[in-house]
Amino acid sequence: MEIEPLLMTPVQMRAQSHLGEEQQPEPPKSFGEFLVDCLKATNELHHQSEALNAALAAGRVEDVSQVMVAGQKAEIAVQLALQLRNRAVSAYQEMMRMQV
Repeated sequence: MEIEPLLMTPVQMRAQSHLGEEQQPEPPKSFGEFLVDCLKATNELHHQSEALNAALAAGRVEDVSQVMVAGQKAEIAVQLALQLRNRAVSAYQEMMRMQV
């Protein structure tokens, strides 16, 4: 019994709208753009957490769990950003130690 290899050809997805226009795929983001978007999202989570903490202090929040969840999300996002920064600095230092 002979086994033939699978032929893996790229599949092109074409979506047709009922209105007749064609959808253009978004160009891939560069690493810098992706990093800036992630830092903006981290900053937004931090601002939301601060706003909820202020509302809690003012007595306008009835559910304390919302404040705690927002605070934890912001803390985890900041910790992730710090770890990414640490890894990038470590990789840069390692490349600078390389002898050419």
